[in-house]
Amino acid sequence: MSQDEKKPNTMLVRTISGAAIVVIMMAVIWAGGLVSMAGLVCISCIAYTELLSATGVRKPGKTCVFEIVGMAVIAFYYTLVYLQVPMAYLMLSVVLYMTLLMMIFVFTFPKFNAKEVMYSYFSFVYGPVMISFALMTRLLTTPEDTTFFTLGFFAVWLIFISAWGSDTCAYFVGVLFGKHRITPRLSPKKSVEGCIGGVVGAGLFGLLYGFVLYKTGHIIEDMLWGFPLLGVCGSVIGQVGDLAASAIKRDFQIKDYGKCIPGHGGIMDRFDSIIFTAPLIYLLTITVFG
Repeated sequence: MSQDEKKPNTMLVRTISGAAIVVIMMAVIWAGGLVSMAGLVCISCIAYTELLSATGVRKPGKTCVFEIVGMAVIAFYYTLVYLQVPMAYLMLSVVLYMTLLMMIFVFTFPKFNAKEVMYSYFSFVYGPVMISFALMTRLLTTPEDTTFFTLGFFAVWLIFISAWGSDTCAYFVGVLFGKHRITPRLSPKKSVEGCIGGVVGAGLFGLLYGFVLYKTGHIIEDMLWGFPLLGVCGSVIGQVGDLAASAIKRDFQIKDYGKCIPGHGGIMDRFDSIIFTAPLIYLLTITVFG
């Protein structure tokens, strides 16, 4: 089969799998509660193992103790998030994981080295902890919330609108008008024009989303300005997250983080911008909308 024949098939697979991920995430986030928690725990655990594999902590076809302990701590951490315990307890659980890693390192020495400990801790914070802000955002409420449609329900969609909306706009603007490469050594296909298109597109998507909520009576007019702001800010930081994930792949000389999403790679390949966008949208939501 020629390259020309392969390319359309690859694009078709990528489109179908991308659409499937969007539908699944919409169902998981819409459901809220334990469903959202369970779905994000699964995503976080996969992202964690992909990062362990990328950094060489997890060897091909083998399960390491850091992976087992990490998954247990991820489940514990998300349970605390779901119960909405004070942030101090969440930070303590992150410190707890470092303590457990150091205990394993000490009592099994010299089976593991310091780099493996540091990579394991980085993988936990970079993946699961940052993704958990999507659940934190979904759980946000105000004293006025009396139905299923809470502040968190409306705010959490901005994470995906700003990240994936930005990716889509950046891709098409880059293909049509991209001439100036923003990081040629890191990501040769990304252009300055594409990045600007992504930011503008995310802002417009945010404005459209806010306008729909305003017209359907879910928000007041004074809140409308906050939606394009969150879209723009989410796009900027999301593109940094995309490039950061690419930098890690280049540094460890891997093409994709995994193979669980046909045409895209792994969870980290599809959620690289979400990882950075989720904490920012959470912070901006509680700042802008109280």
